[in-house]
Amino acid sequence: MAIPANAAVSMNFPVINMEKLETGERGAAMEVIHDACQNWGFFELLNHGISHELMDEVERVSKAHYAACREEQFKEFAARTLEAGEKGADVKDVDWESTFFVRHLPASNLADLPDLDHHYRQVMKEFASEIEKLAEKVLDLLCENLGLEQGYLKRAFAGSRGPTFGTKVSSYPPCPRPDLVDGLRAHTDAGGVILLFQDDQVSGLQLLKDGAWVDVPPMRHAIVVNIGDQLITNGRYMSVMHRVLTRADGNRMSIASFYNPGADAVIFPAPALVGAADAAERNEGEEGTAVYPRFVFEDYMNLYVRHKFEAKEPRFKAMKADAAPIATA
Repeated sequence: MAIPANAAVSMNFPVINMEKLETGERGAAMEVIHDACQNWGFFELLNHGISHELMDEVERVSKAHYAACREEQFKEFAARTLEAGEKGADVKDVDWESTFFVRHLPASNLADLPDLDHHYRQVMKEFASEIEKLAEKVLDLLCENLGLEQGYLKRAFAGSRGPTFGTKVSSYPPCPRPDLVDGLRAHTDAGGVILLFQDDQVSGLQLLKDGAWVDVPPMRHAIVVNIGDQLITNGRYMSVMHRVLTRADGNRMSIASFYNPGADAVIFPAPALVGAADAAERNEGEEGTAVYPRFVFEDYMNLYVRHKFEAKEPRFKAMKADAAPIATA
């Protein structure tokens, strides 16, 4: 089905006030999370425990850093891209973004990034610590909804050195020709859970739901969560295609933190969930079906980086075709 490039529909996007998880409304809030993971792949968190003051400072220093250190370089890229596009070249394989990546785990690269001042490093270190705690809290909420024991997903992601955790800091500057180039091409994310602190004034992020593009609404001091290609839920919770549109006005800030399996983590569906979806169709005594193969996460990432902007299903088929026995002891 062809989807118009800039078409979007308005839906009741799932938003969870995390304070309700500590009240008699916990059950209803957990059901919203469960439905969001099954049917949206995204949800938005309010009152998540990260201080507004810290978030405001992260926003301030990130925008100041772009203006001081990256804006002129981006303008050079933008001029070249627009000139090529206006001359008829296909620039749909280009992303209209300025970005850099901060690695937190298993080892930080903050000290190695050349154009960050001491204050920015300290702010990002504090923010990463808070986001890491929130990511692990979210994983346990997913465990609870799935009937898995607390900590299961965190342990499954650990590998020999713990999870891979990092933050992509992006700016999506105004684009005078939104018809020529996307902010970020449609894709799914490779790993576990992604926690996004996005601009509350400038929109642009969309997800694909039921064949239509849906806006992810900007909300002040909210954290957007989306599910990556992690396969441990055996298809119960699914990653979805999402993209960033260019806009003729506004410079959208995006700070996305990825809590992923460790490089050598062996990924496979949780045994407790294998067959859960097709239990009603099986005869007693028959075993359930693992929808996804067992593989080492780094192997999947090596495939993902070459095919990020393509459908995810062929990636899984390729992993299954190449699957070899993996020692788990």
